[in-house]
Amino acid sequence: MTLAGLLCGAVPAVPLRAEDKIEKAAVITGVTAGNMLFIPLKAVAFSMGAVSGALSFVLTGGDEEVTGQVWRDTLQGPYFITPELAKKAIGERPELQAK
Repeated sequence: MTLAGLLCGAVPAVPLRAEDKIEKAAVITGVTAGNMLFIPLKAVAFSMGAVSGALSFVLTGGDEEVTGQVWRDTLQGPYFITPELAKKAIGERPELQAK
């Protein structure tokens, strides 16, 4: 009984149309391509921010507020691009909502 419930829950109730499959493949391709550039750049920014924050602490005589600001700006996420982040970045697309 449990196995039947799991199998029914795993199968989508409405089969995906060709347009949905193409859109999903495009999103996956775009996110992957974006991450190929974004992740190395974020790693560089993260490293430089960590060093700059520590250096700002030394050069300002121990001002934790300045150091905290540098670290907040550079060490916060996102660390990779997700489909939800990409949708938020491009905004609402009414032509896709009409489906």
